[in-house]
Amino acid sequence: MSARVRRFVSFWRDHGTRAAVRLVRAKLGSVVAGPPAHEKSLSYLPASSREASGTVQGLAAQRFASTRPIATFLIPRASLRRVSLVTDSIGSGSLFGGVGTALLFAAQLANRLNATLRVVTRTEVASPDNASLILGAYDIHLLHEMQFAFAPWGGRVDSGGEGGLDIHEDEIFVTTSWWTTAATLPGVPHASIIYLLQEDERMFYPFGEDRFHCEQVMLNKDITFVINTRLLYDHLVHTGMEHLNGSAYCFEPAFPKSLFHQRAREQGGKKRFFFYARPHNLRNLFYVGLSVIDRAINEGILDLEQWDVYLVGKDIPDVVFGDGYVPNRCEGLDWSEYADLMGTIDVGLSLMYTPHPSYPPLDLAASGAVVVTNKFANKTDLSQYSSNIICAELELGALVEAVRDGISLAENTELRRRNFLANGLGVDWEKSFEETLVALTASR
Repeated sequence: MSARVRRFVSFWRDHGTRAAVRLVRAKLGSVVAGPPAHEKSLSYLPASSREASGTVQGLAAQRFASTRPIATFLIPRASLRRVSLVTDSIGSGSLFGGVGTALLFAAQLANRLNATLRVVTRTEVASPDNASLILGAYDIHLLHEMQFAFAPWGGRVDSGGEGGLDIHEDEIFVTTSWWTTAATLPGVPHASIIYLLQEDERMFYPFGEDRFHCEQVMLNKDITFVINTRLLYDHLVHTGMEHLNGSAYCFEPAFPKSLFHQRAREQGGKKRFFFYARPHNLRNLFYVGLSVIDRAINEGILDLEQWDVYLVGKDIPDVVFGDGYVPNRCEGLDWSEYADLMGTIDVGLSLMYTPHPSYPPLDLAASGAVVVTNKFANKTDLSQYSSNIICAELELGALVEAVRDGISLAENTELRRRNFLANGLGVDWEKSFEETLVALTASR
């Protein structure tokens, strides 16, 4: 009996028939898909075995649970090709901004290839209704019925397959973060991965192991990168990601007028001030923003006799401004409710401590509002999107003065209207993705 067979028999005795079948499938899949990223991958072991092992791999699996490899096995494909979107969740609280963009991109890629779209989620079972809500809001119709699979970090894949995620030989995988990319890499051909990069994800972390692992994925030269905005592309190329120069694709987001437009307001009502409030997303500088608003109120820049303040986001704590003003808190909005609110805002404050403009400033400008945001690196001027977006130095006094300028501009209704009509924001997602999709599908 060979050493390899003896190891398999030992594994079968220790873990049972189903785990052994998973092991065989994972190994057969890797023969077709190419060598795994880590020679000693533990993706086929039950989560309890990995976590209790005390091995180096076991300890790493606990620390970096979100990157645990997705076990895969190869099956013959039916008549249709498939595009799989790999993301954490498409829950109602996750659909804004980047996740919504990823779904729109994957849907249009699938249509271009006359392929089926499958959504693979990792933190919660996907809601088909949520996916349909986003596609419907942007009037995107799939050519074929959507599929769904749940591939949790440490558990069994729920996709109709036993112990792993079924894949096709020519399947395309759209990943949405460095950790979903890291989890996908070991089980599929690297060339089949399209990494939709919508932020400098290294900036999510202090200098440490998370940042290191993130950067290693972002430096991968075997996968295809599609980058959200030219601004982010230029930043990445000039900060250590030279391999993206000439090989990555980028696009500008779109804001269809059917969704983003000014809404009717009651006559004589107060003007509305918006703040993008996410205390647990550190790059949104929640407490800096609160300080800006409080100072603007205390200095009479933001007159509460004329203005209502709206904090829009998630996990917003109780807060009181000035001499006791309690702002409106808006959480858990669905897509249409969010768009409706954007259309009623006069001035917005939305901070992002990264080079990407982020979506709220663009959502607001597309809806007719004036927006104050911060400069960062090569993000110094966003007038190419709209002259109603004011970029200020990331300093308390400068931001307060920018709020003063924003209020003045919002109250100059004619200039605000002219700026709005001259917006450079795209309004059609198909046109936004066109150049990228043509290039991607030409070689696939």
